[in-house]
Amino acid sequence: MRAGMTLPDWNSLAGLDDDSVPLLATALLIARDEYPLLDAALYDALISSHSAHLRPEVDATDSFPLKMQAINRHLFDELGYAGNHDEYYDPRNSYLNEVFDRRLGNPISLALVQMEVARRLGLPLDGVSFPGHFLVRLPIDDGVLVMDPFNRGRPLDEEELRLRARPHLGGEMPDDEALFRILNPASNRSMLMRMLRNLHGVYSERDDWERAVRCADRILKLAPDNADALRDRGLGYFKLGHRHGARRDLGRYLQMNPEAADVGSLRERVVELSSGAAKPN
Repeated sequence: MRAGMTLPDWNSLAGLDDDSVPLLATALLIARDEYPLLDAALYDALISSHSAHLRPEVDATDSFPLKMQAINRHLFDELGYAGNHDEYYDPRNSYLNEVFDRRLGNPISLALVQMEVARRLGLPLDGVSFPGHFLVRLPIDDGVLVMDPFNRGRPLDEEELRLRARPHLGGEMPDDEALFRILNPASNRSMLMRMLRNLHGVYSERDDWERAVRCADRILKLAPDNADALRDRGLGYFKLGHRHGARRDLGRYLQMNPEAADVGSLRERVVELSSGAAKPN
């Protein structure tokens, strides 16, 4: 590996504050699970190259929107980063080395590229865990500029944001207060966990339980008390025939969530695992 970037150890991440978790380095750490020979320093240098190319133009204006316009033009028009609309659920869209190499990604991986470049140029660009579709936001004088990295960084106005959020809010149009809450910046930890949840969903749909379990396990490295990841890892262990791991994780999940909607079916499964009768299905 070239000098310049050291990837963190998975076991060190739980003890860090949400925003102290290194975003780019941990995203590359996720990718290294699938690509063990990944050269993290190469991609760190690529981000630096993108930023260095933009610096003269970005430094020449004091306007944040114009700075962001230059960044988006370079990333999406000149370099060709794009949302993978044709194969949205391709796991390569979530592995950052593949995003850099193929210039294709999903909303959150493209947001991460956009954020890393912008932040190195002094712009406080944040991610937004918008329901259904990850976005980015930039503070400006009269509010925030919200953009869609999956669609070439296109700015979104209030009306479109409300319409996008509505299906995820029971059909209710969010008022100003609700929309403001939805647009809160996402922490580094929450972004990385969302990347891993996306991968877990892809691998679960493919019945690739070894990789699904790995993703749930990595979420627990970031957030050891995450109940959903504990359940997901337990169910994955069950599918793989790892009875002890399944019983341990599902039992702990039930202790943490005695009123959960799925408590009945999971309790039956734990009883079966304890009795030795359960078989993966």
